Amino acid sequence: MTAATLREEAIVFDCQGDRLLGIVSQPAPCGADVASGLALVVVVGGPQVRTGSHRQFTQLCRFVAAAGIPALRFDVRGMGDSSGALRSFEHIDDDIAAAIGALQAHAPGVKRVVLWGLCDGASAALMYQQARADARVAGLVLLNPWVRSAQTLARAHVKHYYWNRLRQREFWRKLLAGGVAGKALGDLLSNLKVARSKAPGAAAERALSFQERMLKGAEEFIGPTLWVLSGQDYTAKEFAELVGQQPRWQAVLRRPQAGRLDMAEADHTFSIRAHEDALATATRHWLLGLRATQVAT
Repeated sequence: MTAATLREEAIVFDCQGDRLLGIVSQPAPCGADVASGLALVVVVGGPQVRTGSHRQFTQLCRFVAAAGIPALRFDVRGMGDSSGALRSFEHIDDDIAAAIGALQAHAPGVKRVVLWGLCDGASAALMYQQARADARVAGLVLLNPWVRSAQTLARAHVKHYYWNRLRQREFWRKLLAGGVAGKALGDLLSNLKVARSKAPGAAAERALSFQERMLKGAEEFIGPTLWVLSGQDYTAKEFAELVGQQPRWQAVLRRPQAGRLDMAEADHTFSIRAHEDALATATRHWLLGLRATQVAT
């Protein structure tokens, strides 16, 4: 990537009276970014800033822009260089809407966007669509979505940690010797109890948990979605456990417009450079495919 293929500009925009700061990465020369009308918006979860862990979001946006697709990364209210009170990922719908509008104002050729989110950024993107049904959103790229509850965490621990411990000869040797393995066995029984407990009853469901809002957003969004799961990440394992327990989630991931990328060796933030590069390449390939489809139609 060189200066001849990429330019970046800072933008400041309003969100409910607060001032948000974002960075727009665009292909060069000027005008190249309006060819397809498609752009990428990175939804940053919290607490996190627009650069991302190990500058992941910065590198992703530059990589995508160099391929001809403009990209925006921004600080939500209360984070980084944006003003306002800090909000949880469940309450940033206004921030996302303002960011899309600001990108379109800065690059008028942008007609539709893809929301890209990691962890609770992915969760926020789904809840945004559930709340707004924003027609400007053409697609979603969702990495290791955050769905944590007491039940999902306990199921993930039982399946991916404790069963492995029970198959280890050293565990049973320590248990018979009265070692610390006894505590691990007690923790396993406790987690089994929580894992088998029922979800909140009807009264609690009327308030719609954030997991239910995510599911509704996924069900109601008719555009293409790329689901990315890391093999070395408990957040991804919790999501997989939730999907395994709920037919509605299973139906969402079986849709023809749903793609899935499993990265067996990757951790939560794709911190190894080879994994980060592979993710960026997969994202770019998926975006270019979506752009080609939109141009053809």
